[in-house]
Amino acid sequence: MSAIANLLASFPQFLKNNNHSELALFYKPTPENKNLIHSIKQLQQSYRPTFWLANTHVQLMYLELQKKLEKPLVYDHVETLIMADGGKSGLAWYGYNLPASTPTLVILHTLTGSPRSMQNMVRDLHEYTGWRVVVAVRRGHAELEFDPPRFNIFGSTQDLREQLARIEQLFPQTPLYAVGSSAGSGLLIRYLGEEQQNARFKAAFAFCPGYNTDEGFKYCHPLYSKYMAKKLIKTFIEPHQNKLQQLSTLEYLKNAKDLVSFHQKVYEFSGFNSYEDYSDATNPMKVFQQVTCPVMLLNAEDDPVCNIQNLKPYLADIQQMPNIIVVKTRKGSHCAYQQGWHGKSWAHKLMAEYFQVMHKNTV
Repeated sequence: MSAIANLLASFPQFLKNNNHSELALFYKPTPENKNLIHSIKQLQQSYRPTFWLANTHVQLMYLELQKKLEKPLVYDHVETLIMADGGKSGLAWYGYNLPASTPTLVILHTLTGSPRSMQNMVRDLHEYTGWRVVVAVRRGHAELEFDPPRFNIFGSTQDLREQLARIEQLFPQTPLYAVGSSAGSGLLIRYLGEEQQNARFKAAFAFCPGYNTDEGFKYCHPLYSKYMAKKLIKTFIEPHQNKLQQLSTLEYLKNAKDLVSFHQKVYEFSGFNSYEDYSDATNPMKVFQQVTCPVMLLNAEDDPVCNIQNLKPYLADIQQMPNIIVVKTRKGSHCAYQQGWHGKSWAHKLMAEYFQVMHKNTV
């Protein structure tokens, strides 16, 4: 009985220690950044995860369970786009029929993502902002056919340009904002760095980014690295083997044991002759300092997939860039950030508030 009593007595302290996540902010202290941070209420208080989801692995398991069990979101309009080389990408819209001048949030999805897997973010951002939301679906995702067989883990900036051209064709009056989630943040930053002042977004949010794609997978927890490599093979390699016979790296991809080994051999599938050429054309950190669009980045210290070690080499540069703000929390896991009894995403609220403040400041 005394042991049980001691356990119960220590429980409040357990919650205090494990359910409290102070925010650390990294940015250049310009008046604009100070005013922006002061205007975002989410940044004025600590992030406190749902107490029974304080463990990073439990958070991830709960997030995956949510995706499997929740009722599918019915998108207003889904279209397949034919890219310049004949490949297929897609757009899945929510709030499609809102007034033409309503802002549009473009979501760049995760490593094996789809409109189905991103529906919580879509629903939350639409609810919190009242804006139109569209998922920019990459090649091979959501059962899009590979024709021609071309695939990039992080997506193609050229495909994104063509998707944005379609969005602007449909809604020429809409201001555009963007969220890159996990792997999608790599595509987002790469696009912003390539386009510089010509980028189509007014502001952007990178959710649990991995930063340097040459190094990031090395720090991924072995369990998740193996799991995601298997998922990549099952989703993008095995169903399309008849179209991939010309790849000299096909057997390596089929037998990859983790993300590092898969990523090192995906260059040919992505249309490059070597890993070096692939890296030069896709690694977001090679163009990061050219980004001029305002960007907020969110990382958790307990992220087992995009390890916080990936951020450290860039903190000094970030604090010299007037358009970048990094928010770091102690808890949050990978793209989870559940809060409250129902496990709603704290991060989605932060995104929504950030975009609303940025939109107000630019109108």
